[in-house]
Amino acid sequence: MTTPHLVAVLALEPVVGFDMTIPPMVLGSARDAAENPLYDVRICGLDRAGVRATNGYTVLPAHGPETLAAADTVIVPGTQIPGPRRHGTLPPELAAALASIRPDARLVSICTGAFVLAAAGLLDGRRATTHWAFADAFRALYPAVRLDENLLFVEDGNVCTAAGLAAGIDLCLHLLRTDHGSAVANTAARYCVVPPWREGGQSQFIEQQVPESGTDSTAPTREWALRRLDDDLDLTTLAQHARMSVRTFTRRFKAETGLAPGTWVLQQRLRHARHLLETTSLPVDEVARCAGMGTAASLRHHMRTELGVAPIAYRKTFRRTGVGSE
Repeated sequence: MTTPHLVAVLALEPVVGFDMTIPPMVLGSARDAAENPLYDVRICGLDRAGVRATNGYTVLPAHGPETLAAADTVIVPGTQIPGPRRHGTLPPELAAALASIRPDARLVSICTGAFVLAAAGLLDGRRATTHWAFADAFRALYPAVRLDENLLFVEDGNVCTAAGLAAGIDLCLHLLRTDHGSAVANTAARYCVVPPWREGGQSQFIEQQVPESGTDSTAPTREWALRRLDDDLDLTTLAQHARMSVRTFTRRFKAETGLAPGTWVLQQRLRHARHLLETTSLPVDEVARCAGMGTAASLRHHMRTELGVAPIAYRKTFRRTGVGSE
């Protein structure tokens, strides 16, 4: 039996309770083929006292700051702690706790937890994100961080940052997918009754969540496209299926998904290619054809651009971790 990956969730008063509960729910639900837990998720505080949440209740962490030193991943959920949020400083006890984290540990923030990592200097020179509503305050306090508040989550080396609230779910599913493949991540998503995939590059906010009154959604066309990713899915073809002009279709598609049609199609093709690489033994050129990427060269280009890894290396990584088929 493999020892579960230890995740420390550092609750800092006043903590955003929703953010704090995401890692134990999403990562804590992940199991291997033998139903053994893949993660040991522990809520910890700077001491064993209760931690006040922003929504009118108090959390009693089961673990203290010593958990940080042993953790493989440390997650800082959203918080209104004054030093990092208002002054760009760390209280001494928090600085000491963060200094105990192993150099090889993965660091993660959700929402305003990014202020804490930034105050510790852990985001200097890195790309990062936080909730869009706090972006101006973040930039003023931490100009050395390459902030992009238009993204759901950002991965920069061993440091990952997520935008507010539900984007923390997307990031935790991304961590699952990175560690154990899409089959495990999709199972966890189904258990949590959430969508299994939203790309980190998707916009935090969508201009129009619901189609205008009296108009049709592009959802049927998206469902249609997902069943034929290996076909020619250019903008004209998609618009014709939706029975809309190209201009209307493009505007409505972006209003509903936050993405241009071409960007969305490429994301879905890459997602399907990754699934095939993880769960089949198809040659790379066949994977490229089935995913609608055309050639192996095209697939290699897009995977290197988006993921920084070639298809064969990606397949070997997930074969080593024992990822099976769905």
